[in-house]
Amino acid sequence: MKFSIGIPAYKDKFLSQCIISILNQTYNDFELIIVNDASPADLDSIVSGFKDKRIKYYKNTKNFGAINLVDNWNKCLSYAKGEYFVLMGDDDMLEPNYLYEFNKLISNNPNLDVFHCRSYIINEESVKIGLTPVWAEFETVYDNIFHRMKSGRQQFISDFVYRTSALKNRGGFYKIPLAWGTDDITSFIAMDKKGIAHTNKPLFCYRRSPVTISSSGNSEQKLLALDLYQEWMDDYVSKTAPVDVIDTIQKANIEDYNRTYFQKRKIQTLSKTYKNKGILRMLFWFNQRKQYNLSGPLIIYSYIEYLKSKFSDNKN
Repeated sequence: MKFSIGIPAYKDKFLSQCIISILNQTYNDFELIIVNDASPADLDSIVSGFKDKRIKYYKNTKNFGAINLVDNWNKCLSYAKGEYFVLMGDDDMLEPNYLYEFNKLISNNPNLDVFHCRSYIINEESVKIGLTPVWAEFETVYDNIFHRMKSGRQQFISDFVYRTSALKNRGGFYKIPLAWGTDDITSFIAMDKKGIAHTNKPLFCYRRSPVTISSSGNSEQKLLALDLYQEWMDDYVSKTAPVDVIDTIQKANIEDYNRTYFQKRKIQTLSKTYKNKGILRMLFWFNQRKQYNLSGPLIIYSYIEYLKSKFSDNKN
């Protein structure tokens, strides 16, 4: 079997659309693994409505929860029998030629362990409202890390395809609370010595919704996750040894920009917490700054950024 597609399922609102987009692929050599994370919604009825032998349905007896989201991702991976693995969000969609185009990309780059595509952003009505940036057709890990940091590339877990054996041998998806950085680190590990191939054809549809992890609360866990992400990055960059001039330069660029990048991520995370409680929330962060590795100036700057965005919204 060429592909395994895993859905760690919890929400029911768009699950049918997600499943339909997978079953309607023009390339048919795949299995669909759905793992119900002890959802309170009636996912059984949704899945049972599809009479397709490619669907394998499993149910967790206990909910992993948002903080331990990656555990359910790896549960999906554990069932995979395909040569390559795709992890889907339960509210996202694939373009009909997703697997067909990735199969071509894999055939042209048979030695790689990770592949990537451009993506559409869709709204709750499944209307395409955005598009992620273009990439180079091939990048080393140093180029990829630097461009992810410097240009703030948008990417999602489902626009990556992994060689299943390589992903399993490296311990699966890298665990961070809320999966806040898991897609980045997992892909960096997979492209370590070989690099990553990319197609600029948009093949994945990421749904922008108020119920996704990226748009939800859990700001404390997100800050802790960013510290873990930064620790991993510091360790990785310090231990790697580029073999050519370009990668050596990019490694130096990463080291120079690393601290700034994570400060910006923390500022973005903090600024979103002021929407309802404003100054009280800022005082909370001051009181908890040691626990969450925050500086006073960073907290103040995050509040200024919040005020700027609020003024801009009111002006518009």
